Amino acid sequence: MLGWSSGRRTPAAEDTMKTLLLALAVLTAPAGARAEMPLCAPPSCERAALPKGLHWLTNETDPTFADPRAQKGGTLHDYMDSFPLTLRQVGPDSNGSFRGYLDHLTMGLVDVQPNTRRLTPALATHWAFGRDHRTMYFELDPKATWSDGRPITAYDFSFALDFYRSKNIVAPWYNEYYTKHIEKVVVYDDRTFAIVVPQPHSDRDLILNYAFAPLPRHYYKDVGPNWVQEYQWKIAPTDGPYQITTVDMGRRIVFTRVKDWWARDLRYYKNRYNVDRVVFDVIRNPDVAWEYFKRGKLDGFTVTRPGLWHDRATGEIFDKGWVKKLWFYTDAPLPDFGMYLNMDDPLFKDRNVRLGFQYAMNVDKVTRRVLHGDYERLRGITEGYGAYTNREIPERPFSVAKADHYLALAGWKTRGPDGILVKDGRRLTATVTYGAPSQTKRLVVLKQEAAKAGIDLRLQLLDEAASFKTMLEKKHQIAYMSWGTFLLPSYWGQYDSVNAHKTQTNNFCNIADPKLDLWIHRYRTDFEDAKRQRDARMVQRLVFDSACYIPLWKVPYFRSAYWRWVRFPKPAATRLSDDPFAYPFEYGLYWIDAKAKAETEAAMRSGKSFPPSTVIDKTFKAG
Repeated sequence: MLGWSSGRRTPAAEDTMKTLLLALAVLTAPAGARAEMPLCAPPSCERAALPKGLHWLTNETDPTFADPRAQKGGTLHDYMDSFPLTLRQVGPDSNGSFRGYLDHLTMGLVDVQPNTRRLTPALATHWAFGRDHRTMYFELDPKATWSDGRPITAYDFSFALDFYRSKNIVAPWYNEYYTKHIEKVVVYDDRTFAIVVPQPHSDRDLILNYAFAPLPRHYYKDVGPNWVQEYQWKIAPTDGPYQITTVDMGRRIVFTRVKDWWARDLRYYKNRYNVDRVVFDVIRNPDVAWEYFKRGKLDGFTVTRPGLWHDRATGEIFDKGWVKKLWFYTDAPLPDFGMYLNMDDPLFKDRNVRLGFQYAMNVDKVTRRVLHGDYERLRGITEGYGAYTNREIPERPFSVAKADHYLALAGWKTRGPDGILVKDGRRLTATVTYGAPSQTKRLVVLKQEAAKAGIDLRLQLLDEAASFKTMLEKKHQIAYMSWGTFLLPSYWGQYDSVNAHKTQTNNFCNIADPKLDLWIHRYRTDFEDAKRQRDARMVQRLVFDSACYIPLWKVPYFRSAYWRWVRFPKPAATRLSDDPFAYPFEYGLYWIDAKAKAETEAAMRSGKSFPPSTVIDKTFKAG
């Protein structure tokens, strides 16, 4: 990171004059215009003089990761399996998969260079941190504009805070989060402001978790009681590279590249977001979508699952080189996929029982038999987080002998006629609750192998919502699921004792360990990255020692099939990338080669072949 010379700051007298002129403009504006320029009003927003002595940071030295050969133009054809219930990003019915596209198109104050994981400029050219560890300061890029041409200002951030606290958006989570976790916005001028949070955090934690995005105050004007209905299908201005331009209800949504997007020539955004349009057609059946792809009506397809990669991504279009395959290893945070043993259940109060279950799960056989040997064994929580990951956590391999040993210590010593252990007239039975039919084959193998260790696993398949509800209400014995990932690890919700022994929390193990609490608290309050990384590794060790979580498998890669006119850089993706056809707006590194498309379509008519292409890229594969 580079320091920002204090000589670059606007003189204080000029700041004061800008403030007075802005206030005068608001006070003298016509009534209709005033609604577009809300005053900065307490308690969510304050006006103040910028503190002296701030150490401003930026980063214009990290390597770029897009390809200068990228061509602008063309259309990427993709699909979604259902039509969104709203175009809003908040409020009722907004928390669906479609919102992920909108979230990827929302720029933040800073970004993360995906290969170095260092902060880079985005909406803000520079940033600084207060000595209180609660305050972040930002200087907005003077070029930053909404897609309708209006400038992005500090007041768009103060408005956003008021917006997210409003009951009229009917979004209780946002109301609570932005009330409890964000204290206020302090405006110094239209380009300079601060975000203040109630509790101290490390600088990186502050900026990654609490530096929220702006909202176009001139567009929303007022958040009235009918806001949810009024903005159900309206298309809000964006600060990102694409704007929704077509909404064909129930059938199709089209995004078009913003003309003269303000960030198109910035160091870390140049040569990205190259196609003119991205078209999402609604295809509810993935098998039908696959047939569309094979006919060239979709440009790419996610084939990460073994059945797709090995069994379906074959045939003429691949043999003749019209379609290519990419297996790309990443080094990104991985979901904690596994079994969470409910320690409030009488069976799992005994650590020896939990250890017995650890050694009774034949994860390797599932990966070999069901997953073609493609998936890898997960060792514990927090994999893929660089120095935050404890690489010394060992595996607990399948071992009937070790399972017998620990279960015998818990009093389970006698086998019944069917081979299942019996104690005091009770069979060793435990129910696994899960919510996806696609997981049944995997669980059946685990069930069969666990029986060798004298355990009767019973499989309880519920629909996704009912499964998660059962876990939230702590009615499960074993929760089979995974948590999503963040740029930094998070432990408090899943493992702190304050969230144990109560419903509607994410502590599905119901673990309550004072020593673990201490290290979670240290992780949340230490301000130096090295200390927080140490804390995180200790949390992982203690969770491992508790044996309440059985890690299963990980997929540290994505796999794509795509028509040869879709081009990628070398390497094709970044350390943190996901599949570009599942998340086409994530980094936008691909482009359409018009010449190659015409060439390929002609070859399909004539039967001409190109060399088949399957690339396995291990550039970022973790050691």
